[in-house]
Amino acid sequence: MTILVIDAQGGGIGRQLVAAIKRDIPDAHLIAVGTNGAATAAMLKSGADEAATGENSVIVGCRRADIIVGPIGIVIADSMMGEVTPRMALAVAQSSAKRILIPFNHCDNVIVGIHDFNMNTLIQNAADEIRRLQIN
Repeated sequence: MTILVIDAQGGGIGRQLVAAIKRDIPDAHLIAVGTNGAATAAMLKSGADEAATGENSVIVGCRRADIIVGPIGIVIADSMMGEVTPRMALAVAQSSAKRILIPFNHCDNVIVGIHDFNMNTLIQNAADEIRRLQIN
């Protein structure tokens, strides 16, 4: 199973996702793609098997992945302070991969109902969902 983790800005969510997935599903092939070098480096340090940076890497990664995971902004053009380009958002949205999106209120995008969850719970929920998909 190939899992693509996409993140932007400092890569904090991606770093936590990579660590949780590697801990819970050690045999998964994990590709980390950051919209910038800092995000990529953070995910690589957490144990990603492969890593790349930039728009084309997101597009190519979306073609290879069985599962795509990241903050919800990866499907919203111009989100994450403009780091998610329209082509990136389109590649994620049109991928045949299963998408697991972390609800995260940021950059004028508000997801109603997430105030009840902390980030650690959301990250663990994502890892649990990936493990469930792997079993089925």
